[in-house]
Amino acid sequence: MESYSNSGTRTSLNMDGEANKAVRGYGENRRKGMCGLALRLLALALTLAAAVVLGVDKQTKTVPVQVSPSLPALNVPVTAKWRYLSAFVYFVVANAIACGYSALSLLLLLANKAGKSRTLASAVAILDIIMVALLFSSCGAATAVGVLGREGNSHVQWGKVCNVFDKFCDRVAVAIGLSLFGSLAFVLMGGLAVMA
Repeated sequence: MESYSNSGTRTSLNMDGEANKAVRGYGENRRKGMCGLALRLLALALTLAAAVVLGVDKQTKTVPVQVSPSLPALNVPVTAKWRYLSAFVYFVVANAIACGYSALSLLLLLANKAGKSRTLASAVAILDIIMVALLFSSCGAATAVGVLGREGNSHVQWGKVCNVFDKFCDRVAVAIGLSLFGSLAFVLMGGLAVMA
């Protein structure tokens, strides 16, 4: 398309280039939005799975207890549950909070048509980073207790318990792994928000 300037010279307008940039920008935003949606669904599924795996984790074993050297050992049933340790309670609650937040933010972002509200997008990005901190701290607490259970601590005379409650400890490890992957999904969502 040609036009004439005030000085009478002929100039060429490139409308196709501007339209291509707008279409390309829309495609990139749509791709980031779909990637963010997939990551949010992944975080929801992983944190839900981590909370459920540890939340239903329970194992009962019969353990011989020696009361006195002159008496025979007593066989006592002992149960390991997640709510017996505050680090595991924190882990389950933190994953449940992250799962609930992920579902709520998913609904809010879907209701926010085409990212019209920058305030909502900023609030969600900040809360995503808070969820990263919450999940990493709960994973750290659960891992610390898990290592104590697997290795024991000879300095304070804490014996190993994972050699007795092996299935319980294996499920704890699986739940921590799921939660760490959920945390990474939130980290990636924060990265997408920074790039937007």
